[in-house]
Amino acid sequence: MTHPTSTIASELLLDVRSVSLAFKGVKAISDLSFSVERGEICALIGPNGAGKSSLLNILNGVYLADSGEIVFAGEHFHRIEPLEAARRGIARTFQNNALFKKMSVIDNILAGLARHTASSFLAQGLRLPSARREEARLREQAEDILAFLDLQPHRHVVVGTLPYGVQKRVELARALVGRPTLLLLDEPLAGMNAGEKAEMSGFIAAINRHLGVTVVLIEHDVGIVMNLAGHIVVLDYGRKIGDGTPAQVRASPDVIAAYLGTRH
Repeated sequence: MTHPTSTIASELLLDVRSVSLAFKGVKAISDLSFSVERGEICALIGPNGAGKSSLLNILNGVYLADSGEIVFAGEHFHRIEPLEAARRGIARTFQNNALFKKMSVIDNILAGLARHTASSFLAQGLRLPSARREEARLREQAEDILAFLDLQPHRHVVVGTLPYGVQKRVELARALVGRPTLLLLDEPLAGMNAGEKAEMSGFIAAINRHLGVTVVLIEHDVGIVMNLAGHIVVLDYGRKIGDGTPAQVRASPDVIAAYLGTRH
């Protein structure tokens, strides 16, 4: 697999500036800075407890950083609320599927549009023309993503009965249906076999290449990361120890020391 290339002009979409976070005095993230260009796939790697998921929680507003700021699409935030993050184009998946297991695939995907509805509750209830037009547009978006991720054969299947790999794809579809600018993926390949990992990696590359979505992902399979991402940030105990292309990160003495256990 080759690194995805993008025709999108090089510009910063995300700039993390001196962000720190602690829980009861224990540092989860320490003075972390890095940037992500629009149109790239950036991977966050590092051992468990390195602060990767905490960082994603800051980026989509679940956590409030103790210090530092986030610049997204040119706007500066100390904190962005989750609803505001979604409306500004930041979508997120989680380590464990956050799906409605007793609902169908299409209904789970449509649920991802709840934060993107502009019509008032009254307009929806009265079936006003504006609400009907919006509903038609959102359903079209859901159908587009259903087809893009090859989920049409499962559209009416109850999610809880599907294989794990397909469920992860449904969660990906639900994050994508709102047409985000930035997609945050928290271990999208966790728990998958080799075939499922290859398939999901292909979908992530296609999302980036064909839909123009910038991706920041957490992944422990370094082999897949090296092939999928063009930019890698390495964290160790909440600190950045590597930041660059796969070749640069692979050759970094600090990264080698951390992964071989010689640092500590």
